[in-house]
Amino acid sequence: MPRIPLSWLAEHVALPAGATAESVAADLVRVGLEEEAIHPAAVTGPLVIGEVVSVSPEAQRNGKTINWCRVDVGPEHGEVREDGTVGPRGIVCGAHNFDVGDRVVVALPGAVLPGPFPIASRKTYGHVSDGMICSARELGLGEDHDGIIVISRMGLDAEPGTDARELLGLGEEVLEINVTPDRGYCFAMRGVAREYGHSTGAAFTDPGLPGTVTDVAAVTRPAAGGFAVEIADDAPIDGAPGCDRFVAQVVRGVAASGPSPTWMQRRLTQAGMRPISLAVDVTNYVMLDLGQPLHAYDLGLVAEPVVVRRARPDDALTTLDDVERTLHPEDLVITDSPEGRTGARVLGLAGVMGGAQTEVSAVTTDLLLEAAHFDPVSVARTSRRHRIPSEAAKRFERGVDPQVARVAVARAVDLLVAHGGGVADDALTDVDRTPTEPTVELAVDLPARLVGVPYTPAEVTETLEAIGCRVAPSGDTDRATLHVTVPSWRPDLRVGVDLVEEVARLRGYDAIPSELPAAPSGRGLTPEQRARRAVATALADDGWTQTLSYPFVGAEQHDALGLPADDARRRALRLANPLADTQPEMRTNLLTTLLETARRNVGRGATDVALYEIGLVTRPLPDAPPAPQLPGGVRPSDDDLARLAAAVPPQPRRVAGFLAGARERAGWWGPGRRGDHADAIAAALLVARTVGVTVQVRADADHAPWHPGRTARVELADGTLVGHAGELHPQVLARLDLPARSVAWEVDLDVLLGAAPREPLQALPVSTFPVGKEDLALVVDADVPAGDVEAAVRDGAGDLLEEVRLFDVFTGPQVGEGKKSLAFSLRLRAADRTLTAADAAAVRDAAVAEAGRRTGAVLRGA
Repeated sequence: MPRIPLSWLAEHVALPAGATAESVAADLVRVGLEEEAIHPAAVTGPLVIGEVVSVSPEAQRNGKTINWCRVDVGPEHGEVREDGTVGPRGIVCGAHNFDVGDRVVVALPGAVLPGPFPIASRKTYGHVSDGMICSARELGLGEDHDGIIVISRMGLDAEPGTDARELLGLGEEVLEINVTPDRGYCFAMRGVAREYGHSTGAAFTDPGLPGTVTDVAAVTRPAAGGFAVEIADDAPIDGAPGCDRFVAQVVRGVAASGPSPTWMQRRLTQAGMRPISLAVDVTNYVMLDLGQPLHAYDLGLVAEPVVVRRARPDDALTTLDDVERTLHPEDLVITDSPEGRTGARVLGLAGVMGGAQTEVSAVTTDLLLEAAHFDPVSVARTSRRHRIPSEAAKRFERGVDPQVARVAVARAVDLLVAHGGGVADDALTDVDRTPTEPTVELAVDLPARLVGVPYTPAEVTETLEAIGCRVAPSGDTDRATLHVTVPSWRPDLRVGVDLVEEVARLRGYDAIPSELPAAPSGRGLTPEQRARRAVATALADDGWTQTLSYPFVGAEQHDALGLPADDARRRALRLANPLADTQPEMRTNLLTTLLETARRNVGRGATDVALYEIGLVTRPLPDAPPAPQLPGGVRPSDDDLARLAAAVPPQPRRVAGFLAGARERAGWWGPGRRGDHADAIAAALLVARTVGVTVQVRADADHAPWHPGRTARVELADGTLVGHAGELHPQVLARLDLPARSVAWEVDLDVLLGAAPREPLQALPVSTFPVGKEDLALVVDADVPAGDVEAAVRDGAGDLLEEVRLFDVFTGPQVGEGKKSLAFSLRLRAADRTLTAADAAAVRDAAVAEAGRRTGAVLRGA
């Protein structure tokens, strides 16, 4: 986020006397620039100018020589003697680059320097040092630590006792603002000053105009004869050229590697950038001021012509951060062709970062300055592809004013010549292919209709002209329409609603009435939403803890679950830009990610775990068509939407759970109970029961990742698969470092919701008559599912049956080889009478008969 020193902002817009960062932030927020932070002054407390009166070198035992100094800090800050007079303060200093008569910066006791480093009187080297003579580094003005600041060498002059914070700008607050991506012009002082003028009406002076440079002719005269530049972008992205303007200027005899002036270093530091050298600091300073990134090449290391083109397969570049990068064919690059070299040499990634080969060094005296305009999409993709979020890329990808390039170069030349000597060549290169500024047609009543505020045509016109638009009526007498030519620094204004937003923003959001629409009656959650909430509540009430996981998986996770190679769950949708290379696919089942959550919990010491998740999975179809490329800016046709819908893979909603450790904990009530496959099946049945669907449970021989002999298949009455539940395979548990005998379940909630009754459930009267109880044990073949027997018992018992529950399964010689005994508990109740023994016996006999007919069951002991 850009940082705004108020003194810098005041150079472009008239700030009122006494303006603070807080007050400026309040003014900017009215036009949509929100405050991110206010950075306090770098130095607090007394920091003054002092004149060195005497210097006494004193050698120390450690071999170091210190200076015992007397420093005149003015009558208000001097040392008060016993006779009441005021004299110089005594200060110990270890530096030696100053002498008697020099004026220096003195931090008096009570001052706090960056660090924070509080200053106090203290005894050292046999003296009481009553303050500190400061270096640039100690004040946060640069990296020079050994050299004391002598203000006369900085081109400054002030009397002893003068406030040095104001003189050096160290007492200034810095405002940091939050800029939305569509307003990239506010990444410069020029843009922020313009917006402050819109908010307050303060006079704004545009620093991007030709009249703001020393040599106006350098900006206005035709460009010819300069350093040769060619634009050869033969592979534009989305039809947009990668570069449509390139300005180049040669400056010779410059002390390019020398330090920049102190005021510039201070401003760069306040803006959050580190001063480096004159050439680098000047280009950064102009970028922060105008918003136009610049780059300085060592002229002696660049050969004509410079060519802007797309990267080739064998191109590589070592960027300024000393990283060697393999380039992509979509990367826009700056190249040259040195004599004697086969092919071209890449000098930098256009709009992102320059190359190390042509970097300005300690011996550089001749510079080639570049100010270009690059396509935002191209720069954004290159920046992300190579992970280089440079300051230049941040601005180019948000849109840079293509008309400010000449002014930016001229400003940089002025600063280089003024502070580093040298002279600029008369010849200038300006390859200008920028398109004409777009014109947007705007119905004059559209702002009022969309915003709800009755803006007059005059207000609309006045507002648009204030932001730099040229407004002209259409000439159509049948409708009031404006032709609005948008300014070059606002690439975000492309359609009528963009202009409407500007009118609403600058006329004031507070002028828009706040009227809440009346809430329509009779609306609420859909039946599906209510069912999902009911399932979540039921599982939570049953002791399960809900979790959420990212839906991204990798092929290794499918391997860990033991999915067969031809399993449909391995056919996953692959992401074009995954968050992690190890998880590039969308999950096809919930257990894949839920088991990762379980492993994380178990790995951190959880022993008893009962987790569940409700979420979507993605199940691509093998014959699905590819997604169409839809046009932008217009509504797709019905055919386009149909093809898009056909390409979107099904995304059913699932519910899954994992259980390890104790299901019932031990306590005074008993020893507790370990969770097993029956608990997993019970949870799946709980989900179905909550939705209102009756399901069947059958044994499933083999379905990864479950144990082959301890897995249940849950299905509807017509055989439609709902899900699976049971004990996980031991090998899966071992691969995932999960406890042995852990169980899991997963059901398709969409299938259950599709089978749920659509009519509201009718409440039945509560019977006040007592319950009757019957137990029966049925012997069946060992391979007969208990669920089939229970269903037969339920159907045979009829309307008097209130509940049937399987409470015992027995095998042994008592029931015969290949047989098992299933014991059921029946609860019977009538709505109109107390049941007799004969009634209960009749229900019992009917249940046994139906079970015998359907499953071959016989009553045990009969």
